[in-house]
Amino acid sequence: MVGGRKQTGIRRSDRLFDLIQIMRDGKLHTARDLSQKLEVSERTIWRDMATLRASGVPVEGERGVGYMVTAPITLPPMNLTMGELEALHLAVAILGEATDPELSKSAQTLAAKIDAVLPENSGPPSTGWGFAVYPFADAAAGFKHMPLLRDAVREKKLIRMSYLSLDETQTTRLVRPLQLEYWGRVWTMAAWCELRAGFRVFRVDRIETLIDTGASFQDEVGKTLRDYLEQIDPKDTPASQA
Repeated sequence: MVGGRKQTGIRRSDRLFDLIQIMRDGKLHTARDLSQKLEVSERTIWRDMATLRASGVPVEGERGVGYMVTAPITLPPMNLTMGELEALHLAVAILGEATDPELSKSAQTLAAKIDAVLPENSGPPSTGWGFAVYPFADAAAGFKHMPLLRDAVREKKLIRMSYLSLDETQTTRLVRPLQLEYWGRVWTMAAWCELRAGFRVFRVDRIETLIDTGASFQDEVGKTLRDYLEQIDPKDTPASQA
């Protein structure tokens, strides 16, 4: 049993992955120990080790002695842009709600692996990568607004929006979009809010309607992105001020 998952009937590709995870500690593992953990025969472990070696995994050892991985096993590092991470998040979220239970489960385990390697500043690690806290139906609601918001940030356009706060209060806001941030789970927009006469952070998925007013704004002292960044608390959470 690995990670609480019974191995009986598990696909071989999944079992090979589990073997790699077990042996990443660099220690010697006997075929008997591995067979007990994975609930398969020792003969199956022998065959699996031959497969791993043939695939280029640095496994050393032999029957009766044990097996160990002699070099770190990692995926090549990837530097993803925020747009690429957004696309990946959407794809994982869609598959996570698939009716195919195998696809759904795979999407959730993939989300957990991604969450484990996200930088700390991508969002609160305890919230999970798009599941439960931010279900797909909620997260996807904001994606339709992203093109207009990106354009508004670049071109300094005044935006009028209908916004539903976390306590379900609906307001109409006229805002100066200053910055879009991706927390690894949800997009937020930092803006100067004319209604509140101050900086606010809005969750994009809570925006109900969005209108380009056709007007633009000029930087004013006390209302710029630099002013916002200088006053925010590093512990602020998404949309905590809206």
